[in-house]
Amino acid sequence: MPEQQLSPGSHAAAIVPKVQAPAPVSLPAAKAAPAVQPAGASPGKSQLAAQQLDEAAHALLSRAAMGLSPISLALAWADWTMHLAVSPGRQSTLAQQAMQLAADLLPAQPGTAQPPERDDRFRDPAWQQWPFQQLKAGYQASCAWWEQAVKVEGVASHHAHLVNFFTRQALDALSPSNFALTNPLVLQAARATAGGNLAQGAQRLAQDLAQQAAKGAQADAPLQPLPYGVGTDVAVTPGKVVYRNHLIELIRYEPTTATVHPEPVLIVPSCIMKYYILDLSPGNSMVRYLVGQGHTVYIISWRNPDATDRDLGMRDYLRSGVMDAMAAVAHTSGARRVHAAGYCLGGTFLAIVAAALAGHTAAAPAEAHPLRRQGDIADLPTLASVTLLTTLTDFSEPGELGVFIDDDQLRTLREEMARTGFLSGRQMAGTFQFIGSRDLIWARNVRRYLLGEEDHPNDLMSWNADATRLPERMHSEYLQSLYLGNALATGRYRVGDVAVALSDIHAPLFVVGTARDHVAPWKSVYKIHLLTDTDTTFVLASGGHNAGVVSEPGHARRSYQMAQRARGQGYVTPEDYAATAPTHEGSWWEAWSAWLAEHSGPRVAAKPIPADMALEDAPGQYVHQRYAD
Repeated sequence: MPEQQLSPGSHAAAIVPKVQAPAPVSLPAAKAAPAVQPAGASPGKSQLAAQQLDEAAHALLSRAAMGLSPISLALAWADWTMHLAVSPGRQSTLAQQAMQLAADLLPAQPGTAQPPERDDRFRDPAWQQWPFQQLKAGYQASCAWWEQAVKVEGVASHHAHLVNFFTRQALDALSPSNFALTNPLVLQAARATAGGNLAQGAQRLAQDLAQQAAKGAQADAPLQPLPYGVGTDVAVTPGKVVYRNHLIELIRYEPTTATVHPEPVLIVPSCIMKYYILDLSPGNSMVRYLVGQGHTVYIISWRNPDATDRDLGMRDYLRSGVMDAMAAVAHTSGARRVHAAGYCLGGTFLAIVAAALAGHTAAAPAEAHPLRRQGDIADLPTLASVTLLTTLTDFSEPGELGVFIDDDQLRTLREEMARTGFLSGRQMAGTFQFIGSRDLIWARNVRRYLLGEEDHPNDLMSWNADATRLPERMHSEYLQSLYLGNALATGRYRVGDVAVALSDIHAPLFVVGTARDHVAPWKSVYKIHLLTDTDTTFVLASGGHNAGVVSEPGHARRSYQMAQRARGQGYVTPEDYAATAPTHEGSWWEAWSAWLAEHSGPRVAAKPIPADMALEDAPGQYVHQRYAD
């Protein structure tokens, strides 16, 4: 079917007219702040030239500081250094701790039991032999001392976070496991292969450096194919694209059971990632699992934006993304109630929409909800439940990403995006790689360049290489209002004329945090308990931000804790929750599927997707959009 052509300003218009979305909710565009002019001055060429000179200087400094603001870094170190310099008592305590740690390095008495090693880098028994045990112990003592040294009273919390983060980054880089002569596993491999591991590693290093240089030299470097093909190896659960606009494709999956629950499940993944992290290879696919449990599943596939999309803002992602998808689910399924699940930033979008639409029912009079006065939302279904996966709603403690977010860092980022119109996938991937440098950089370098082992990508690693962009305006609004302003948690976020209060959400909540999440720390995810008063089931799953969510049944060493707080029940701190919530072995998917079934009506006969609603086969077009940057 031919697609309707869009004018440059009609981002939210439907491309394919088969499924009509409701009239868009009126969400006013954010206005750019006017430039501040000196008294008596008028803008002219000289001022523009001065601004361009400033931005060029900032860009050079940012590149030298690996994309960060050198001013923010300098202020953080100066704050810590000056407070430590005027704290002789703290200096004395640190000196005593250093002496104690040095004394602890003395050889232990024979037969003394050693505590179990918690650091994966040093678990191999070879690290217990001389001299590697001493190298490891000295390194760990240094890490322990620096962990205390960065704690100085009076230092601003953000500056303390910066100092702590970059100190850990430096210490991770200096680990004895990263160097051939101080890593017993590398030396063992060198003896076994007569140095072949080092020769192979040097070869791979030269290849990688040459490939990286070629990318930098070519403005339009060719894209390397993904190890796992999208639509052939991953994203293969049978389904159809049933709705498309400029921002999203909506995929509906074919039923595989004779009967299904009457309420469909709409999944809102993060626009920071390709949706198929939830539909990886068949054994790792959350979508396939839910379909197999009798759920009718829909999922949003976000369009990967380009420079023409620079003016897409948060309002577009809420309206043309979540709200239009909800309307399309109701239209194509006939259901008036849906379960909605959001992942990461998609969960934040979903929480905003759920709160903004709170109180909306199909039978409510037109004047009952402010959004009805701003646009026709009669076609939107009600929410039978809301599931939030590793989702921040309170951004006061955002984890490691907070290192990169302050006023000066955002100015640097805005100036960079102003030149391109988007935050590139390479920048975003670099940020997450930096946060997880111990595993994603140093451990990989040891395997590839010192042990001479070839990478063996899996479906999750392949997905991780399929980077996405974010539009300039949306990314700026998201960081400014949520990360810096924490507007959602404090009731200052607005959708059109509607003030969003998460306490207005009365649908039952299923919330998942993961134990080793550096992007959305589970204790910050847990703060949803302070912002809502509804039945809330909280799950703390093993694993990290991605691997803890992709937790298919049968995966070894997976477990989760789960507890419910009924509406009106008293608050339980995250520490008390962790100490008392029952632990279950296996995948939390099974508990979630059962929870969804409990909040659903009696099962009905499954029906295939009507042919006249299918635009094309899943995974659709948008997921294939990739860029070399």
